Amino acid sequence: MKYVILLAVVGLAIWWLRRSRASDDRPRTPPREQAQGAAREPAAPTPMLACAHCGVHLPQAEALMDVAGRPFCGEAHRLAGPR
Repeated sequence: MKYVILLAVVGLAIWWLRRSRASDDRPRTPPREQAQGAAREPAAPTPMLACAHCGVHLPQAEALMDVAGRPFCGEAHRLAGPR
């Protein structure tokens, strides 16, 4: 029985130390950007395109286009062509 109590005391001590250490790691005042971030507009969503070969959706900025303007997810699918 004394080992169970000892184990409980050690467990509570570890829990209390981790909890107190975690509260010390939090910033005490919010950063300036977070306080002013509420006034900013969110970024516009990126258009998504489907690969003409496999159909995987990817951001327009990452898509590779062929001569006809069809989007592809990678060079291998661009060379293979549309299905």
